[in-house]
Amino acid sequence: MIEFILNTLSPSPDVTITLTVLGAFFLAGIIKGFLGIGLPPAVMAILTLVMDITVAISLLTLPIIFTNLFQYMRCENRVAIAKKYWLLGISIMISIFLTSFFIMSFPKAVLMVSIGFAMITFSLTQMFGTKISLGHGPMWHTSVGLFSGILGGLSSIWSPPIAMYLLAHNVSKSEFIGATGFLFLAGSIPLAIGLTFAGVLTINTVLHSLMGLIVVLAGFRIGESLRKYAKQELFSRIFLWAFLIMGLRLIFVAFY
Repeated sequence: MIEFILNTLSPSPDVTITLTVLGAFFLAGIIKGFLGIGLPPAVMAILTLVMDITVAISLLTLPIIFTNLFQYMRCENRVAIAKKYWLLGISIMISIFLTSFFIMSFPKAVLMVSIGFAMITFSLTQMFGTKISLGHGPMWHTSVGLFSGILGGLSSIWSPPIAMYLLAHNVSKSEFIGATGFLFLAGSIPLAIGLTFAGVLTINTVLHSLMGLIVVLAGFRIGESLRKYAKQELFSRIFLWAFLIMGLRLIFVAFY
């Protein structure tokens, strides 16, 4: 049994790398369960230190799908959220699928730096009370969805624009959790299909992703439990600090 796990499910024959991967997924699971976002950035910030970025992206596939599925299914207003954000979700699905075909050729360092700066800028502007004026109409949903999908298709990280949009409208914590679960789930399935066509997602990487999923779900449950005791103000503060730290880490990884 142990030999099967090491040879088939383990992301690396190197025990140190495997423990690093599992630790990253466990920590990211806690962040995801508590904040409703942050799984891909948190994982990528650590995994890119010990493995190729495309391999790291492939390991994220199952954890992204199932954590967002559980997050969305557990929210109280699933139908209302789907009706409100359906156009945003479709825009993400289309753009994330099409751009994921180019994941093997796009310069990842440039994209990681741009995402990192976006996360840092958003965190600092919100911390100091700077307001971002964004609309509610179909054009806004389409634009934000397409931009988010392009980032997601090339890097597996499409949470910053979505989070910026939702927090700019001061949505409640429950709506934020439900909407992010819905919108990230909408993008995760076409992303997996696109990665398969691009040759990044294979049977072996799916098996490796399965081990990451198991660890993520354990952390996810812990994060969900912690979320129940957090007030709205504390929730926002933790979210902003987490994004600032993850943005700095992404830039550091891109350069070093």
